[in-house]
Amino acid sequence: MDVKKLSLEDRAAMCNGVGYWYTQAVEGLDSIMMSDGPHGLRKENRDEEKGTVERVKATCFPSAAGLACSWNEELIGEVGKTLAKEAKAEQVSVILGPGVNMKRSPLCGRNFEYFSEDPYLAGKLATAYVNGVQGEGVGTSLKHFAVNSQETRRFTIDEVVSERALRETYLPAFEMVVKEAQPKTIMASYNKINGVHACENKWLLTDLLRKEWGFKGLVTSDWKAVTDIGKALEAGCDITMPATKGEFPRRIVQMVKEGTLDEKYVNESAQRVADLAEWGLSTVDKNATYDRDENHAVAADIARECMVLLKNDGMLPLNKGESVAIIGGFARNPRFQGGGSSHVETTKVDDIFENFEQIGGGQLVYAQGYPEDTDQPDDALIAEAVEAAKKCGKAIIFSGLPDSYESEGYDRTHMRMPESHNRLIEEVAKVCPDTAVVFSAGSPAEMPWISSVNALLHAYLGGQALGKAIAEIVYGDINPSGKLAETHPIKLKDNPTYGFYPGDLETSVHSEDIYIGYRWYEKKEIPVNFPFGFGLSYTKYEYESISVDKTEMTDEDTLTVTVKVKNVGKRDGKEVVELYTAAPENAVELRPVKELKGFKKVFIKAGESAEVTFTLSKRSFAFWDVHEHMWRVPTGKYKILVGSSSVDVPLAAEVNIEEKNPPCHPITLETTFGKLIRNSSYKDIVEDVVGAFGSKNAVRILTSEEAKADPVYTHYQNHTPRRSFYTGYSYEYIEDVVEKANKKLGF
Repeated sequence: MDVKKLSLEDRAAMCNGVGYWYTQAVEGLDSIMMSDGPHGLRKENRDEEKGTVERVKATCFPSAAGLACSWNEELIGEVGKTLAKEAKAEQVSVILGPGVNMKRSPLCGRNFEYFSEDPYLAGKLATAYVNGVQGEGVGTSLKHFAVNSQETRRFTIDEVVSERALRETYLPAFEMVVKEAQPKTIMASYNKINGVHACENKWLLTDLLRKEWGFKGLVTSDWKAVTDIGKALEAGCDITMPATKGEFPRRIVQMVKEGTLDEKYVNESAQRVADLAEWGLSTVDKNATYDRDENHAVAADIARECMVLLKNDGMLPLNKGESVAIIGGFARNPRFQGGGSSHVETTKVDDIFENFEQIGGGQLVYAQGYPEDTDQPDDALIAEAVEAAKKCGKAIIFSGLPDSYESEGYDRTHMRMPESHNRLIEEVAKVCPDTAVVFSAGSPAEMPWISSVNALLHAYLGGQALGKAIAEIVYGDINPSGKLAETHPIKLKDNPTYGFYPGDLETSVHSEDIYIGYRWYEKKEIPVNFPFGFGLSYTKYEYESISVDKTEMTDEDTLTVTVKVKNVGKRDGKEVVELYTAAPENAVELRPVKELKGFKKVFIKAGESAEVTFTLSKRSFAFWDVHEHMWRVPTGKYKILVGSSSVDVPLAAEVNIEEKNPPCHPITLETTFGKLIRNSSYKDIVEDVVGAFGSKNAVRILTSEEAKADPVYTHYQNHTPRRSFYTGYSYEYIEDVVEKANKKLGF
């Protein structure tokens, strides 16, 4: 459809939704429906006149925090395909997800909806999700673009964040999904970014998203996120949701007629809405159906790989038929999803206790352990649980964070579990050495009892089929293979945002900059409960060898890394092989210790080995240079580290990388020796400049070994500008040296 043939009023109307979920129909084009549902369809049938809302039943899969722990792109693609099939059966054209915002703080109430603290992992998994959904003819809405890292004052908060942190931390996951999957829509977030609302941010929505990254789809606002509709259209926000009862369309027409809004922005946005609607209508299948039981089974398949065994001193797996105390209200009324706009009206939910009976058998004794309506310990319930544990000799405690602890709309104020849960675990562990905890939550929590329990299985928010998956893992039918997609700190004070999250009434300053998650804990050498990428198995893996196809390359080349891993245990299993890169110490002063740049989940039979291959490119080694506004790989020796977690990387290789076209500017009196020495573009004049000042100031180029042995001089050499030599040389002499050097450089 060519929207220019429509009236201005119709085009303006297309830039605003109808009701909560629909696009505007115009002559010759019907509307399409969007729906929440990152981990399960949340279709609503609203009757505005009666004020009623009916939610359609759907399959609830693990939330993104859990899905990410699978580290399995193929598996998450299957989640996308299954979600799309349910969407098509309900005539939904766009699923509002996935969310790829970074987990800046464990307190963010919506962390359960986001994949990871690492942009590479989040980007790869979200790409698989989008391709899975859209491959079935249903659109996605990548969200929340961008820097939506808190719920507190989310409509108005100004996220103050550096250019480098934006480029290296908060934007790469979005960039990857756009370039590798082209989501049909992107949802602009509520918050401001450095003073400008995301929905009204032309640099974000047009310059970066469309022009630099090549996004071809439609940008929608988050629901009720737009303040100024004119600025939103000019920035590239195409449709405002939900309906404003005609107010925004009326305002658009008025501004165009008054000359305060260029009509071209209305045309561009209306055309994108029409293009999306035409695509959505072309994929509609009014005869589409799905099997609820079959999809419940799929949800169980997914959940099996999302759970992370964090501790096991030999208690797990349990033997079938043995006597076990099943303790905790979550065993009968499980915590399996988060709250807010992603909450799913499920087709069914597993009873965990019943699954333990079916799979494990034996004498199972249930005790509630803690009240459901308060965080305060109940001595009678604890006593009952203690007696059950004594009687059985083994106990599985189902614990975690209740629904009220994490949800869209508000952030946590602490990282503690309910005291009723902590006391229960502590008291049971005192009398029952064989005590395991199955933990259900969407975010990390402090675990004061961790040294007292024998085993810990993190189920995250495992979706409606979590009961069967947990039982199968506990009894050994399934070998756990999940790995943490976020760091679990010992206490909140260890987190980089402690003391200034979620900010003041107006701003949230990202003082930690690029150092969130494992980047912070490794840089500061802060111990954690469980590191990023960590997860145990019922078998053992040995990292045997690593090789690279070249040891010298330019930043325009690609590098192939081959790794060999052996299953040295007695059980078949799946291992996540993680690859990190580390920059040279002198490449740029502020770099993380290491960064994830590759991962693959592989199935390895007991006693056998698997070969895993990675391909690394410029972005695998690059940092964002805020002075040049570009990705750079400074010349130097880079490390490739491979292992089973961010702190366990037994394999290492090195590659020398030459920056082929390093930025080169005329040297000035402010240019330091360090800049000349580290930047290969100045290699032809370094000897000339250093030699010109060497006789009176003993300036010399240090070898790497000399630099380590003489840190004082190294600092002097790196940070001394040309003007400091006024005391030893005439102004004319210094100017002559600079002029000759610049002439040699071509300036």
